[in-house]
Amino acid sequence: MASLINIGMSGLGAAQSGMYVLGNNIANADVESYSRQQMVQKTKGAQQVGQVFMGTGTTLADVRRVYNAFIENQLRTTTSLSSDANTYLNQIGPLNTALSGADTGITAALKSFFSAMQDASAKPTEDASRQLLLTSAQSLAKRFNTLSAQFTQQNANINGSLGSMAEQVNNITKTIADLNQQIAKLGAVNGQPNDLLDQRDGAVRELNKLVGVDVVEREGNYDIYLKNGQSLVLGNSTQTLGVEPASTDPTRMNLVLNRGSTKMDVTDSTTGGEIGGLLRYRRDTLDPALNELGRVALVVADAINSQLAQGIDKNGQFGATLFGDINSATAVAGRSIPKLGNSAGSGNLDVHIKDSGKLTTNDYQVVFTSATEYSVRRLPDNSEMGTFDITADPPPVIDGFTLNLNGGTPVAGDSFKITPTRNAAASMETVLTDPSRLAMASPLNATSGSGNKGTGQTSQPTLTSKLDIYDAKQRSDMQTGLKYSTPVKLVFGDDSVSPQAYTMYDSKGNPLGSGTVIPGQENKLQLSVPMVDGSGNPIKDASGAQMNFSFEMSISGAPKNGDNYTVSLTKAGSADNRNAQSVIDLQTKPTVNTGDGSKGISFTDAYAKLVSNVGGKTNQASMDSDATNALHGSALTSRNSSSGVSVDEEVGNLVKFQQYYTASSQIIKAAQETFATLINSL
Repeated sequence: MASLINIGMSGLGAAQSGMYVLGNNIANADVESYSRQQMVQKTKGAQQVGQVFMGTGTTLADVRRVYNAFIENQLRTTTSLSSDANTYLNQIGPLNTALSGADTGITAALKSFFSAMQDASAKPTEDASRQLLLTSAQSLAKRFNTLSAQFTQQNANINGSLGSMAEQVNNITKTIADLNQQIAKLGAVNGQPNDLLDQRDGAVRELNKLVGVDVVEREGNYDIYLKNGQSLVLGNSTQTLGVEPASTDPTRMNLVLNRGSTKMDVTDSTTGGEIGGLLRYRRDTLDPALNELGRVALVVADAINSQLAQGIDKNGQFGATLFGDINSATAVAGRSIPKLGNSAGSGNLDVHIKDSGKLTTNDYQVVFTSATEYSVRRLPDNSEMGTFDITADPPPVIDGFTLNLNGGTPVAGDSFKITPTRNAAASMETVLTDPSRLAMASPLNATSGSGNKGTGQTSQPTLTSKLDIYDAKQRSDMQTGLKYSTPVKLVFGDDSVSPQAYTMYDSKGNPLGSGTVIPGQENKLQLSVPMVDGSGNPIKDASGAQMNFSFEMSISGAPKNGDNYTVSLTKAGSADNRNAQSVIDLQTKPTVNTGDGSKGISFTDAYAKLVSNVGGKTNQASMDSDATNALHGSALTSRNSSSGVSVDEEVGNLVKFQQYYTASSQIIKAAQETFATLINSL
């Protein structure tokens, strides 16, 4: 009968073990990384009784976790993708709002500026409208500054986040390596340590939230690799991640893998997780948007300044700059970043904007192949721009800018990153404070002779000689030349012949040239006048050649013999608003390079394109986030269905094991009573 008691005891132990396992499952039902456990029983060895074998009860064979490697790997992958997409969306959302918002974007500020220009154009002699225009210009510049500051702050936040996330990755990989070691020790002698296995899987999932990794199981260990194949964990050893300023751009922190005595930059090859989302956002959206914003700021400042340079202000002088010099010493020096590790004394490069209309949104890498020759590579597509000579005079124009050495002597291998537009929005400022210096009037005007008898009419002349608003000497020479070389007079000859001849005279009556018109038609005249100073001496350029100013005007109708038209310099206090209208035309004039060979687009359209691009990426990011979250939710549901704890199911099983326990107790009780009866009968 002792064997019957043993059988009952084995059943009692099995039922009790089952309740332990079920209780543990229920207690850990809300633990994310916990996998449901099952008790595995087996029959004890039978004993031969006579001609038959009698069972001796049951025993506990194992407590195993319910685990599906395929589903777990799917959950890791979707965790990485979902974390990447959500991080990208969280970054691009505020950027999209700032660019498109009426109170934060540039569109409303541009409209306000040109509306103020319209008012000033309608009342060119009124100081109040001119002051309002200055105020609008200040608001526009500050709007560029604010947006740029937000972009820069995002970059700083990304730099800080990368550092803290790299530290978190290192902590998790150390935990995985420690768990590998513990699991290997316990698994060799004591079976599978289920709780440690669950902890390790949970740690890998947490790691995938931070960065995308691949897992290779080897002899019970998890080896962890970045998506580029570089290992983070091998058995119980680890390699750590860190951040360092990029060698080509210290304002951007790069991700590096510390491999003992060496380091490897893994920024461009790291994907997935929060780190991958941040790097993707910075590379694909933040940097291009900052460059595009800077390009728009450069074109706005340069185009408006250049057009104002062509006009006459209220004081009778050529117009002053409204916005700061795009080629100020600070701006020129700040567009080049020397690579860390350049040779001693390599100096830096000055980057001058020669044609803002040809600028792109790209950065560039300049590498010197000798002390004088350098090659230029456009980033990020790495297209080669060619090889150039740093000593060339004039320097070659590359996508609208030129390069000059700023001290030092580079050697072969020295490298510089060129960022022509990145900082332009941050440095944009309104420098004009005197509203009377706004050049609303065109510099030349034409009047008909008082004794003219014909039907001839003239359009107002347009100065075609371009003034460089950033070249003080050229502007001074032009101001002097127009002052003392005008007025000029066009006098028409015999009107009985066609074409009809005319002669142009200077202010002293000396002939300057002649031409012909066809009476009854509109004739476009392109005229050139030698410039002289106040003493009547020719004004010469740096090469010693005579300087001229040129203008164009139209003659229509039929002038009579002796009819004349006088072209003069616009006087102070003029009500002329033609130059103001030319500034207004910039709102729709193609001034921004599109890179497709077309004549370009306006800076208003260029900014609208930036808003549209970021908005499109935001919508795509939202859809990507929804899709990856759905995939992650599906994978999590599959994992929970397979390995998760169902409290209802466990409670049902608990009742079953309670019944097993009661039944086994009855076996023991029956064996005891039978044995007692047998003893008592003797």
